[in-house]
Amino acid sequence: MRVKVDERIAEAAILGGSFFGGGGGGDVRTGTSIAKLAVELGDLYIVGIDEVPRENCVVTASIVGAPAAREKYLKPSHMTRSAELLMEYGSVNICGFVSSENGGTSTANGWIPAAALGIPVVDAPADGRAHPTGVMGSMGLHKVAGYVSVQAAVGGSRDAGTYVEVFARGSLPRVDRLIREAAVQAGGMVAVTRNPVSPGYLRENAAVGGISRAIEVGEIMKRHLGDAESIAHGIVESLGGGRVVDRGVVEEVSLETRGGYDVGRLVVRGTSGSYEITFWNEYMTLEDASGARLATFPDLINTLSLETSLPLTSAEVKRGDRVLLMVIPKELVPLGAGVKDPEILRQVEVVVGKRIL
Repeated sequence: MRVKVDERIAEAAILGGSFFGGGGGGDVRTGTSIAKLAVELGDLYIVGIDEVPRENCVVTASIVGAPAAREKYLKPSHMTRSAELLMEYGSVNICGFVSSENGGTSTANGWIPAAALGIPVVDAPADGRAHPTGVMGSMGLHKVAGYVSVQAAVGGSRDAGTYVEVFARGSLPRVDRLIREAAVQAGGMVAVTRNPVSPGYLRENAAVGGISRAIEVGEIMKRHLGDAESIAHGIVESLGGGRVVDRGVVEEVSLETRGGYDVGRLVVRGTSGSYEITFWNEYMTLEDASGARLATFPDLINTLSLETSLPLTSAEVKRGDRVLLMVIPKELVPLGAGVKDPEILRQVEVVVGKRIL
């Protein structure tokens, strides 16, 4: 597989990625501007794992932070700079980028430095859906005995005095916490390049084909843009399962940004009842008014806007929004190893106060 990305493919990837964001993964507008800029910067290719030429040279690109943070400041130059830092201080000879996850913005993670540096994007994101923590997007590396993580992060505004460049090496959970703190210091968000792995490791632990799947879903969304019902049914048919839960109006949204994350809940009044969604950047749980659980992360929970037909993230949904509630079971979502670990999922229980396991 070797596909040259043009504007048509870029648009489909971002639209489909926004669906796999599941309430997170960034907004479509930002993702579209990043993807189009990457196409303009140079020749951008998406390749299969078999195209990777050598061991331990594929790195993960991600955006870390709280999407709703008011002082966040992140530019395309930060993304390329983080890759340069990893090459310089980590002595990493990068031969491919993978995104940490799918999402309206994050599907394009790595596209800017890939185009600028002439390095391809590999069709094996660390996770095929969006997730809150760095460990969740690290493909199970936290369980590899003796593994040493190397990460570089850049973000913030020089004019505002929030600009930071960080290079860190150490145990993966501790380095992830350092990077999260860098996001806080940068005003809420940083671009990160991290953790070189081999194609063999990707094949066993990444969401292989995750970008291709996002492009397929994005093509469905393009065909039915403006019609949320048709988009939902088209995606359910394409993925081989899932369902529309209800349609309704967002009655309540509570959100606070803490520790570099957006945490909260929203309530939707549907035609058949009321529903509560909790979120930790991404949507974590969906319950009806009786407390019956309808979906649990890493199941994919989505709120499609009935106005635009596009997925709404937890950072942008607001009271009065008319939405279509959708669920895709985790078995039908391309998942990386990082969101399959029970110990990691227990963190979700602590944050949102709901049973996950």
